[in-house]
Amino acid sequence: MRSALPKVLHPIAGNSMLGHVIHSARQLDPQRIHVVIGHGADAVRERLAADDLNFVLQDKQLGTGHAVAQAVPYIEADTVLILYGDVPLIEVETLQRLLEKVAPQQLGLLTVELDDPTGYGRIVRDAAGKVTAIVEQKDANEAERAITEGNTGILALPFAQMSGWMSRLSNNNAQGEYYLTDVIAMAVNDGLVVATEQPHDAMEVQGANDRKQLAELERHYQLRAARRLMAQGVTLRDPARFDVRGEVSVGRDVLIDINVILEGKVVIEDDVVIGPNCVIKDSTLRKGVVIKANSHLDGAVLGESSDAGPFARLRPGTVLEARAHVGNFVELKNAHLGEGAKAGHLSYLGDAEIGARTNIGAGTITCNYDGVNKWKTVMGEDVFIGSNNSLVAPVDISSGATTAAGSTITQNVDKAQLAVGRARQKNIDGWKRPEKVKKS
Repeated sequence: MRSALPKVLHPIAGNSMLGHVIHSARQLDPQRIHVVIGHGADAVRERLAADDLNFVLQDKQLGTGHAVAQAVPYIEADTVLILYGDVPLIEVETLQRLLEKVAPQQLGLLTVELDDPTGYGRIVRDAAGKVTAIVEQKDANEAERAITEGNTGILALPFAQMSGWMSRLSNNNAQGEYYLTDVIAMAVNDGLVVATEQPHDAMEVQGANDRKQLAELERHYQLRAARRLMAQGVTLRDPARFDVRGEVSVGRDVLIDINVILEGKVVIEDDVVIGPNCVIKDSTLRKGVVIKANSHLDGAVLGESSDAGPFARLRPGTVLEARAHVGNFVELKNAHLGEGAKAGHLSYLGDAEIGARTNIGAGTITCNYDGVNKWKTVMGEDVFIGSNNSLVAPVDISSGATTAAGSTITQNVDKAQLAVGRARQKNIDGWKRPEKVKKS
């Protein structure tokens, strides 16, 4: 990977490759997940530490068989599933089918048919089609290299037999490593059946050894996510220009334009429209919401038929009630806009409670930070805030009040009052503009 970051921590769709594998494993409801770590062990442990994970250190990287052997002393389950930290797209349904192959005298092996199996171990079968062994490419003869059925390395097997096989592994091969694949020949010699299963999509078992392969996995993940959303009633203007980096829940008749990124946990209800070039993170969009082009949402909740953008930024703690409107170049943080409230242009509203139908004029800011503490601005219902206002918190503007354009509001405003907080204009006759000083 030509990187200081351990390979398995490189991201696919916002989560590390190993994180994706662990997520799939968790959905199988395992008794325990053992993660064998070697290169970059401290970074991997720190990034992914969780109560259900047991990290097992492999001091020397002596092959896949040696890696699995490190975990054997900690295994208590009857069935063992072996996965790989750099194979992030494996589907849970595929793993479930593989696990169904396991019996006291039978193990499950995931294989894949490839047009070009270069780099893969080959599945060797007898005349009856039964698996007899796996031969690594570097140890394969010409006939074995012609085999197109490749080994994915993913195994499901009974632990009672597995523990004995691990102790019999040898490193007598071209690489001088302990191959996990030798377990297959041992199982056959011990009279066990090797039952094979294949993924529906070969990309499920594709690993990443460089940035090019990482990009290929990313794009395949995104296309797969796009297909799932379209099957649920989402229209994507271009599935190739759309990214999901988290968990997305969608309703029907949702329209998403190009270059939209959905991050974290996003809930999108029926009839939502999202314009191009938007980033939406950890947010909820209720029925009929419209997000216009180039808007960024993070930790926001938008009520039914509310809208934002273009070029709106809604930061954590933002709540828009039904039919609230946030226009272009408006930023909100920890702000609550009541039903039908409007902030149309060029404003910053932070730590604010804004009542129903209140109108915020262009260029308005809530001065919520005094250099040490944050303070709150409260506006009641049907308030009219004139353009270019500075509302110096803490301040309370009661329902029905009005502030004049260009005002700096530092005191509370009572109901139905007009607040004017600006200097008196003075026009000076005979004013001469400064002249540019000539350089000598």
